[in-house]
Amino acid sequence: MSLGYAQKLSYREDVGVVGLTEVFDQPAVLQRKIEELALIIKKSKHLVAFTGAGISTACGIPDFRGPKGVWTLQREGKGVPEASLPFHRAMPSLTHMALVELERTGILKFVISQNIDSLHLRSGIPREKLAELHGNSFSELCPSCGAEYLRDFEVETIGMKLTPRRCSDVKCGARLRDTVLDWGDALPVKEMNPAEQHCKMADVVLCLGTSLQITPACNLPLKSLNGGGKIVIVNLQPTPKDKKASLVIHGQVDKVIAGVMHFLNVQIPPYVRIDFVHINLKHAPRKKTYVKWILKVASLHGSRAPLPFVKSVEVSFPERPDMKTAFLAKQPFVLKRETARKRPFTMALKFNFTDGCRCSFTTVFWGVNFQVKLKSFIQDKNEILKKLRDDADQESECGQQEIVEKLILPRSESAIHAITTNIMRYNLSETATVEEAISIGEDSKIERFGEDENGDDDEMSSKRAKWF
Repeated sequence: MSLGYAQKLSYREDVGVVGLTEVFDQPAVLQRKIEELALIIKKSKHLVAFTGAGISTACGIPDFRGPKGVWTLQREGKGVPEASLPFHRAMPSLTHMALVELERTGILKFVISQNIDSLHLRSGIPREKLAELHGNSFSELCPSCGAEYLRDFEVETIGMKLTPRRCSDVKCGARLRDTVLDWGDALPVKEMNPAEQHCKMADVVLCLGTSLQITPACNLPLKSLNGGGKIVIVNLQPTPKDKKASLVIHGQVDKVIAGVMHFLNVQIPPYVRIDFVHINLKHAPRKKTYVKWILKVASLHGSRAPLPFVKSVEVSFPERPDMKTAFLAKQPFVLKRETARKRPFTMALKFNFTDGCRCSFTTVFWGVNFQVKLKSFIQDKNEILKKLRDDADQESECGQQEIVEKLILPRSESAIHAITTNIMRYNLSETATVEEAISIGEDSKIERFGEDENGDDDEMSSKRAKWF
């Protein structure tokens, strides 16, 4: 777990009850409740999901109040628990992706989240159908024009403070702020208003993986009751709102949702992670026969942003044995060379990925000819991302790449490449019983490419959200 994330989760005396005992429904009871929940969802007209830290524990992110929760261990003097992988590489759980499919089919109308891990957005929930009550560790907001930027790295600050970056709108350019609330901060109106509105409209509010203790967020589901709506709670610990709920299920969220999706006969889509890299080549003639050039590999989020998924870059020249291979081990990745102006060459850029990526590297080939002036182009980003996801799904592996845009200027050229770096499937057997479907939500049963049966080792659709 990163230091920044640990600070964001740091213990306070006013967090309420911690170290809650986990309660598990008996298998027969759990099966009956899963079937009941599936029927409730099937009949719902306006389903709202209200999510907490419990839906992300399967992603390697610890919760707060459970036996091994952040606040529980801190109260016991044991410090912050270790995450199983870098925070920025966490992948959506089965529950995250199930919610995505329920939204796509029109069943789920809105998601309200207390989490700051960005996994709802990365999984594919549209920004306009999501309220992030406590902010997002990977999001920056322009206080001037309201533009929102989703990053592939954890933003450095919390408490809605200024960050090192500026709004990319040429008419604005204001300093950006982080979106994560600090203790005592009021919940943002632009998140609370739609959350409250949808809870009032909801005939079902499905509370997943939340102890429902932090106010005022925990009171939002209750607003559905005035209109005759129902509250369903799926959590391992008892909550203060259990008596208000029509159905309380004590079980692991992924297990419950796997059973529900099986009962509804709705398949859970695979998750394909796509990251971006910005490659820039600047050049200047030296005398008549040589040219000096500088290659830079960086984040598309600007010079002040890290490139968190790339560990190192190897630059080789497969057609030119006279040109030495370079190994770039430190960000920013920069290579300076001087070569003959009239001799074209091809660069092979091998990107070695960091821990948490399902493939260890991919190679981008870049043809360089200082005598030829190529044209700039911008491809349809949505089509490119869809193609990459489809290719990764069909080929059962990651590492595919496509150029999203390329810009050619007299003394420079640059390109943005999209690369698939993770893929995960969440399989529900077509012939499984509900009891078998329940077991599919277990971590050991989540099929990851490159693992054996024992488990050994997005773009957002919102018009206001910007990737680059």
